[in-house]
Amino acid sequence: MRERFWERFDLQELTDEEWEALCDGCGQCCLLKFQDEESGDLAVLNVACELLDIQSCRCSDYDNRFEKVPDCTQLTPERIDDFRWLPKSCAYRRVAEGRKLAAWHPLIAGGSERMHRKGVSVRSFAVSQREVPEEELEEHIIAILPIDG
Repeated sequence: MRERFWERFDLQELTDEEWEALCDGCGQCCLLKFQDEESGDLAVLNVACELLDIQSCRCSDYDNRFEKVPDCTQLTPERIDDFRWLPKSCAYRRVAEGRKLAAWHPLIAGGSERMHRKGVSVRSFAVSQREVPEEELEEHIIAILPIDG
């Protein structure tokens, strides 16, 4: 990877390896979400995709995720503007907005433990989709995000 690529290149100029490395591994994009068809608002749950390893906040089957979870969210540089729901802490969002990576980001801190200790990841509050019956999902809403058209 190119040195400090996130500061020197636009997201569209990143290699696949750099794009993947930019992910801070917080797991927030792996939380289940429901969108209200009328308002467009997005309800975020504390329920993580069945493939998310909550302890590491990484996908347990990343290479096959789209086959196992067809509605898995694929973040790409071309679609970054479609994901206005990404948390302000997200490295993809930060770079897209011209901001620097946070000091806890694994590329800066040398690993993910600082991010987990700071409470940025879902490790401390997420539960697996495997543990929550579908009829109880609404009880797990933790935020409502207004999404403008």
